[in-house]
Amino acid sequence: MKTVLIFLSLFWLCACNTKSHENKKVISPANVHDTVSNVETPIVIESKAKENEESVYFVIIADTSLNYFTLHKKMFELHRNFNIPIDTMGRYFNKVKDLIALPDNSEDEMYAGEYLPRRFPSSDLSLEYLKFYQSQADNKTIALVTGIYESEKEADSVFAVLYKVEKKIFKIKAKIYEDCVH
Repeated sequence: MKTVLIFLSLFWLCACNTKSHENKKVISPANVHDTVSNVETPIVIESKAKENEESVYFVIIADTSLNYFTLHKKMFELHRNFNIPIDTMGRYFNKVKDLIALPDNSEDEMYAGEYLPRRFPSSDLSLEYLKFYQSQADNKTIALVTGIYESEKEADSVFAVLYKVEKKIFKIKAKIYEDCVH
């Protein structure tokens, strides 16, 4: 019985390594492909987290839209103009599901074919559902995130540079759940 409990504990410990998605950087739309499923709305991870499982971060949003492809184009313009890396975490826009999603064959079996948001500090560009960072947002509103920052000063510096070309830019102070989502 102890062996089974140890095995299960190790399994859950290994399964909760979600930061591995943060290292998948893509700067080319060549990885965009469609898969088939029937999910209609994004999955927002709702947590009843304890305070120590959440962190306060500052999220810089260059623009929002209901149209993924408009923001995708704008993301690549920012990448070219400012040399900001893009991190898709392996996600793409699934037209059938109408959803930003991991591929159906993703190594993360729980979120394969589903939306998994960026949850950790990063200065990379990505397209995310605004609802994850701003609770009053519509479920389908997509945000062009230009970074998630631990320090407000760092976020303000990025904001000041990008504001010169992106007048729609804004900053969100967000509590982001960081513990295991499995």
